[in-house]
Amino acid sequence: MYFDQSEWEVRCEWGAQGVAALAPVCDAIVVVDLLSFSTCVDIAAARGALVYPYRFRDDSAARYAAELGATLARHGREAGAGYSLSPASLRAIPAGTRLVLPSPNGATLTLATGATPTLAGCLRNARAVALAAARFGPRIGVIAAGERWPDGGLRPAVEDWLGAGAVIAHLPGARSPEAELAHQAFASARADLGPILRACGSGKELIGRGFAEDVALAADHDRSDCAPLLIDGAYQRIKG
Repeated sequence: MYFDQSEWEVRCEWGAQGVAALAPVCDAIVVVDLLSFSTCVDIAAARGALVYPYRFRDDSAARYAAELGATLARHGREAGAGYSLSPASLRAIPAGTRLVLPSPNGATLTLATGATPTLAGCLRNARAVALAAARFGPRIGVIAAGERWPDGGLRPAVEDWLGAGAVIAHLPGARSPEAELAHQAFASARADLGPILRACGSGKELIGRGFAEDVALAADHDRSDCAPLLIDGAYQRIKG
């Protein structure tokens, strides 16, 4: 009971334990995995695709995609044709495409929220997602996904903290201290989102691997009016 932030309406936490603490006591959950999953979901759903989150990229993912009659995204950001966790790979995805998108962070958290309405938030759609989430009720939990250290431990990621703060900036209601600090971090960084994302650890890694365009797409604040909502196992576009 100490960690559910129940005294406040707008709440914020990290990772899987944050989902476990907040999902049962919130009217909606927003998952923020900025430099891959959430930005991919926004771009694909905005074009009318259905995005099915999946935990693993293995044989079970291929079977799941086959059962759905869906396309399975390539592993991570592998080079080559087709869709992947690179947002740039999804910019021309056709409407109606059914895409299974494995992700160890954003997809895993999405699938842990249970029956609580769940949206995928990022900088691109922060306002739209906040407006859509508020329709479910005043108690909104915003989850910064974070990344993983080589030993599997959670690595708090500045990009997800800023994305969470961007969503929180548009939510009505009293904020928990955690939510307020995420909002303040975003407010102080708002004028420099691009440079900050390029300079943070995750951004430098992607740029070094040749994915500078993905970082630029992720930094495009409030570009999208798409609020991807999880419906029948797939993120689908609703308007914020």
